[in-house]
Amino acid sequence: MDDRDYLPLSWLSQVDYCPRRAALLLNERIWAENADTAKGRSEHSRVHDARVERRGNQLKLYEYTVFSDAMQVWGKCDCIEAQRWELGCSIKAADFPVRLYPIEYKHGSVREERSYMIQLCAQAMCLEEMFSTEIPCGALFFISAHRRMEVEFTDQLRSDVTARAMVLWKLWETHSIPPAEYGAKCRRCSIQEYCMPKVKTSAGEYCRRLAKEAMEVEPL
Repeated sequence: MDDRDYLPLSWLSQVDYCPRRAALLLNERIWAENADTAKGRSEHSRVHDARVERRGNQLKLYEYTVFSDAMQVWGKCDCIEAQRWELGCSIKAADFPVRLYPIEYKHGSVREERSYMIQLCAQAMCLEEMFSTEIPCGALFFISAHRRMEVEFTDQLRSDVTARAMVLWKLWETHSIPPAEYGAKCRRCSIQEYCMPKVKTSAGEYCRRLAKEAMEVEPL
Protein backbone atom coordinates (compact mmCIF):
# COMPACT_ATOMS: atom_id res chain seq x y z
CA MET A 1 0.00 0.00 0.00
CA ASP A 2 1.33 3.43 -1.01
CA ASP A 3 -0.35 6.05 1.19
CA ARG A 4 0.38 8.71 -1.46
CA ASP A 5 -2.29 7.08 -3.62
CA TYR A 6 -4.80 6.80 -0.79
CA LEU A 7 -6.85 9.39 1.05
CA PRO A 8 -7.08 9.71 4.85
CA LEU A 9 -9.79 7.50 6.29
CA SER A 10 -10.63 10.12 8.92
CA TRP A 11 -11.86 12.45 6.18
CA LEU A 12 -14.82 10.15 5.58
CA SER A 13 -16.29 11.52 8.80
CA GLN A 14 -15.59 15.04 7.55
CA VAL A 15 -17.51 14.32 4.36
CA ASP A 16 -20.42 12.98 6.37
CA TYR A 17 -20.40 16.02 8.68
CA CYS A 18 -20.08 18.56 5.85
CA PRO A 19 -18.88 17.92 2.26
CA ARG A 20 -17.81 21.56 1.93
CA ARG A 21 -15.66 21.35 5.05
CA ALA A 22 -14.07 18.14 3.74
CA ALA A 23 -13.34 19.77 0.37
CA LEU A 24 -11.73 22.82 1.98
CA LEU A 25 -9.51 20.57 4.09
CA LEU A 26 -8.69 18.32 1.15
CA ASN A 27 -8.28 20.75 -1.74
CA GLU A 28 -7.34 24.06 -0.10
CA ARG A 29 -5.48 22.66 2.93
CA ILE A 30 -7.43 24.92 5.27
CA TRP A 31 -7.44 24.18 8.99
CA ALA A 32 -7.99 26.24 12.13
CA GLU A 33 -8.08 25.32 15.79
CA ASN A 34 -10.93 26.13 18.15
CA ALA A 35 -11.76 25.09 21.71
CA ASP A 36 -13.40 21.82 20.64
CA THR A 37 -10.61 20.71 18.30
CA ALA A 38 -7.91 21.75 20.79
CA LYS A 39 -9.52 19.71 23.56
CA GLY A 40 -9.99 16.72 21.32
CA ARG A 41 -6.37 16.89 20.13
CA SER A 42 -5.11 17.17 23.70
CA GLU A 43 -7.13 14.18 24.88
CA HIS A 44 -6.09 12.11 21.87
CA SER A 45 -2.42 12.89 22.47
CA ARG A 46 -2.63 11.03 25.78
CA VAL A 47 -3.73 7.80 24.10
CA HIS A 48 -1.91 8.03 20.76
CA ASP A 49 1.13 5.84 21.27
CA ALA A 50 1.77 2.86 19.02
CA ARG A 51 2.12 -0.19 21.22
CA VAL A 52 0.76 -3.67 21.94
CA GLU A 53 -0.49 -4.72 25.37
CA ARG A 54 -1.19 -8.35 26.14
CA ARG A 55 -3.15 -9.83 29.02
CA GLY A 56 -3.79 -13.53 28.75
CA ASN A 57 -5.99 -14.24 25.73
CA GLN A 58 -6.55 -10.57 24.87
CA LEU A 59 -4.33 -8.03 23.14
CA LYS A 60 -4.78 -4.30 22.71
CA LEU A 61 -3.20 -2.75 19.62
CA TYR A 62 -2.82 1.02 19.78
CA GLU A 63 -2.30 3.35 16.81
CA TYR A 64 -2.68 0.47 14.36
CA THR A 65 -2.38 1.37 10.66
CA VAL A 66 -5.22 0.13 8.45
CA PHE A 67 -6.06 0.54 4.77
CA SER A 68 -8.52 -0.51 2.10
CA ASP A 69 -7.63 -1.15 -1.52
CA ALA A 70 -11.33 -1.19 -2.39
CA MET A 71 -12.01 2.31 -1.02
CA GLN A 72 -8.43 3.60 -1.43
CA VAL A 73 -8.27 5.06 2.06
CA TRP A 74 -5.88 4.56 4.95
CA GLY A 75 -5.64 5.63 8.56
CA LYS A 76 -5.00 4.49 12.10
CA CYS A 77 -7.21 2.84 14.68
CA ASP A 78 -6.90 4.38 18.13
CA CYS A 79 -7.25 0.91 19.64
CA ILE A 80 -8.10 -2.61 18.52
CA GLU A 81 -9.04 -5.25 21.04
CA ALA A 82 -8.01 -8.68 19.80
CA GLN A 83 -9.69 -11.45 21.80
CA ARG A 84 -8.77 -15.10 21.37
CA TRP A 85 -11.42 -16.86 19.25
CA GLU A 86 -10.88 -20.17 17.51
CA LEU A 87 -12.91 -19.05 14.46
CA GLY A 88 -11.04 -15.74 14.24
CA CYS A 89 -8.26 -14.43 12.01
CA SER A 90 -4.47 -14.44 12.31
CA ILE A 91 -2.46 -11.30 13.09
CA LYS A 92 1.30 -10.92 13.60
CA ALA A 93 0.97 -9.72 17.19
CA ALA A 94 -0.80 -12.89 18.37
CA ASP A 95 0.14 -16.56 18.22
CA PHE A 96 -3.53 -17.60 18.30
CA PRO A 97 -6.62 -16.71 16.20
CA VAL A 98 -8.47 -13.58 17.32
CA ARG A 99 -11.70 -11.63 16.96
CA LEU A 100 -11.06 -7.94 16.24
CA TYR A 101 -12.95 -5.11 17.94
CA PRO A 102 -11.97 -1.55 16.87
CA ILE A 103 -12.36 1.35 19.30
CA GLU A 104 -12.27 5.03 18.34
CA TYR A 105 -11.58 7.66 21.01
CA LYS A 106 -13.65 10.85 21.05
CA HIS A 107 -13.93 13.75 23.47
CA GLY A 108 -17.04 15.25 25.03
CA SER A 109 -20.22 13.63 26.25
CA VAL A 110 -21.59 10.33 24.97
CA ARG A 111 -23.63 10.97 21.84
CA GLU A 112 -24.68 9.20 18.67
CA GLU A 113 -22.74 11.14 16.04
CA ARG A 114 -23.24 9.55 12.64
CA SER A 115 -19.91 10.87 11.39
CA TYR A 116 -18.12 9.11 14.28
CA MET A 117 -19.85 5.85 13.38
CA ILE A 118 -18.82 6.28 9.74
CA GLN A 119 -15.17 6.59 10.75
CA LEU A 120 -15.31 3.58 13.09
CA CYS A 121 -17.10 1.39 10.56
CA ALA A 122 -14.56 2.36 7.89
CA GLN A 123 -11.78 1.14 10.18
CA ALA A 124 -13.60 -2.16 10.63
CA MET A 125 -14.08 -2.54 6.87
CA CYS A 126 -10.36 -1.97 6.37
CA LEU A 127 -9.54 -4.66 8.94
CA GLU A 128 -12.00 -7.07 7.34
CA GLU A 129 -10.32 -6.58 3.98
CA MET A 130 -6.79 -6.86 5.43
CA PHE A 131 -7.39 -10.02 7.46
CA SER A 132 -10.26 -11.72 5.59
CA THR A 133 -12.47 -11.65 8.65
CA GLU A 134 -15.84 -10.36 9.81
CA ILE A 135 -16.28 -7.60 12.39
CA PRO A 136 -19.92 -7.10 13.43
CA CYS A 137 -19.37 -4.24 15.87
CA GLY A 138 -16.93 -1.86 17.54
CA ALA A 139 -17.09 0.96 20.04
CA LEU A 140 -16.73 4.71 20.50
CA PHE A 141 -14.98 5.59 23.74
CA PHE A 142 -15.74 9.08 25.03
CA ILE A 143 -12.67 10.13 26.96
CA SER A 144 -14.17 12.90 29.09
CA ALA A 145 -17.13 10.76 30.13
CA HIS A 146 -15.03 7.56 30.49
CA ARG A 147 -17.81 5.67 28.77
CA ARG A 148 -18.00 3.32 25.82
CA MET A 149 -20.82 3.18 23.27
CA GLU A 150 -21.06 0.07 21.11
CA VAL A 151 -21.76 0.53 17.40
CA GLU A 152 -23.22 -2.22 15.22
CA PHE A 153 -21.86 -2.26 11.68
CA THR A 154 -25.15 -2.66 9.83
CA ASP A 155 -25.53 -3.03 6.08
CA GLN A 156 -26.81 0.56 5.93
CA LEU A 157 -23.81 1.92 7.83
CA ARG A 158 -21.42 0.00 5.59
CA SER A 159 -23.21 1.35 2.53
CA ASP A 160 -22.88 4.88 3.92
CA VAL A 161 -19.14 4.39 4.39
CA THR A 162 -18.70 3.28 0.77
CA ALA A 163 -20.79 6.22 -0.43
CA ARG A 164 -18.73 8.72 1.59
CA ALA A 165 -15.52 7.27 0.14
CA MET A 166 -16.85 7.81 -3.37
CA VAL A 167 -17.77 11.42 -2.54
CA LEU A 168 -14.35 12.07 -1.02
CA TRP A 169 -12.57 10.76 -4.10
CA LYS A 170 -14.83 12.79 -6.39
CA LEU A 171 -14.01 15.97 -4.46
CA TRP A 172 -10.31 15.17 -4.76
CA GLU A 173 -10.33 14.25 -8.44
CA THR A 174 -12.42 17.25 -9.51
CA HIS A 175 -10.83 19.67 -7.00
CA SER A 176 -14.31 21.02 -6.42
CA ILE A 177 -15.73 22.90 -3.42
CA PRO A 178 -19.45 22.25 -2.79
CA PRO A 179 -21.62 25.32 -2.09
CA ALA A 180 -22.23 26.21 1.55
CA GLU A 181 -25.40 25.16 3.32
CA TYR A 182 -25.56 27.23 6.49
CA GLY A 183 -26.90 25.41 9.54
CA ALA A 184 -26.52 24.98 13.29
CA LYS A 185 -23.32 22.95 12.94
CA CYS A 186 -21.64 25.90 11.21
CA ARG A 187 -21.58 27.89 14.45
CA ARG A 188 -19.13 25.47 16.09
CA CYS A 189 -17.04 24.73 12.98
CA SER A 190 -13.36 25.58 13.41
CA ILE A 191 -12.99 26.79 9.81
CA GLN A 192 -16.12 28.94 9.65
CA GLU A 193 -13.99 32.05 9.06
CA TYR A 194 -12.51 30.49 5.91
CA CYS A 195 -15.62 28.68 4.76
CA MET A 196 -17.86 31.76 5.03
CA PRO A 197 -21.04 29.63 4.93
CA LYS A 198 -23.28 32.67 4.49
CA VAL A 199 -21.40 33.64 1.34
CA LYS A 200 -21.95 31.71 -1.88
CA THR A 201 -18.27 31.28 -2.75
CA SER A 202 -15.18 30.73 -0.64
CA ALA A 203 -12.28 33.15 -0.52
CA GLY A 204 -10.19 30.73 -2.53
CA GLU A 205 -12.79 30.47 -5.27
CA TYR A 206 -13.15 34.26 -5.33
CA CYS A 207 -9.39 34.74 -5.77
CA ARG A 208 -9.21 32.13 -8.51
CA ARG A 209 -12.04 33.82 -10.37
CA LEU A 210 -10.28 37.19 -10.14
CA ALA A 211 -7.05 35.65 -11.41
CA LYS A 212 -8.86 34.03 -14.33
CA GLU A 213 -10.58 37.28 -15.22
CA ALA A 214 -7.25 39.13 -15.10
CA MET A 215 -5.68 36.65 -17.51
CA GLU A 216 -8.56 37.08 -19.92
CA VAL A 217 -8.12 40.86 -20.11
CA GLU A 218 -6.39 41.84 -23.34
CA PRO A 219 -3.29 44.06 -22.93
CA LEU A 220 -3.66 47.70 -24.03
